[in-house]
Amino acid sequence: MFERCLQIKAFMEEFDGKWMIAGGWAIDLHIGEETRDHDDIEIAIFREDLPQLVQLLQGWETFITNHAQLVKWDVNEPLDAHIHEIHAYQEEEKLEILLNDKSKGSWIFRRDEHTTFPLSNMNLRSEQGIPYLNPEIVLLYKANKTREKDRADFAYVFPHLNEHQKEWLKQALIQHQPNHPWLEKLLY
Repeated sequence: MFERCLQIKAFMEEFDGKWMIAGGWAIDLHIGEETRDHDDIEIAIFREDLPQLVQLLQGWETFITNHAQLVKWDVNEPLDAHIHEIHAYQEEEKLEILLNDKSKGSWIFRRDEHTTFPLSNMNLRSEQGIPYLNPEIVLLYKANKTREKDRADFAYVFPHLNEHQKEWLKQALIQHQPNHPWLEKLLY
């Protein structure tokens, strides 16, 4: 179980910065079982640690998401601050890297600098020692353009969220997606 996540953990062993599994895999790691098929695997890192990751990506074919377009990227080129996604390919491997920002001991939500989370508590570890992004943060990102798999992720993980996680997600959604259907469940 979680073979793909364990492969990424092994790949990231030489990376000295903070990293964590994100997206649907983070939801499944929190639950403790694979609930669905995943097309890819995403990791979150901090923008300031990108130079270290670039060393690991030597020899990979890399692209960035720039204004919703996938654009070829040379890992030696600096990235503009509005770039938050890197897609890396090597043979059958596909890795999506999500760049995050931080300030004064807090993770900063890229869509609103007032939504933050303490760095010391923003990720958890699976039984296998795999670091993953807190599910409430993952769900906040998934709330922007909610797809069927995002709705399924919410339904699966909701019973596994503690009251603090639910409250943080509720407050973040009230601020960013005040009409989001997940609020109906979070408000009661």
